[in-house]
Amino acid sequence: MTVAPVGPGFSTTSEALRLREWQLGSGQPTLVLDQFSAEDFHLVVDDRADVHVSSKDGRFYLGWFPLGRPGTDGEGWKIAVTGTAETPGFHVSFDTQTPADVVAAVVARVLESSNRL
Repeated sequence: MTVAPVGPGFSTTSEALRLREWQLGSGQPTLVLDQFSAEDFHLVVDDRADVHVSSKDGRFYLGWFPLGRPGTDGEGWKIAVTGTAETPGFHVSFDTQTPADVVAAVVARVLESSNRL
């Protein structure tokens, strides 16, 4: 049997086994939605009170579905970036109870990675 070496940030003491408290619950969706400006994005609230944000060029989409996205099992957030002819796009989903702080961090990073043309 081999044992993986203990690296930086890991401890072999009981300290590493302590219980942690984790943020649970959806939190404030404004942490996510406040990152979008009317100058660069369209925002639509539909008849189900779902929120849809898309970039004016149509390549970025964010959907917030407080009661779950229809046809899915509890999907609460959907982020999609359309690819190009040479590079595929990507998408990521979070359930309805994912903390808005987590979704906001992902959205911030996606927005930071974009370049104005």
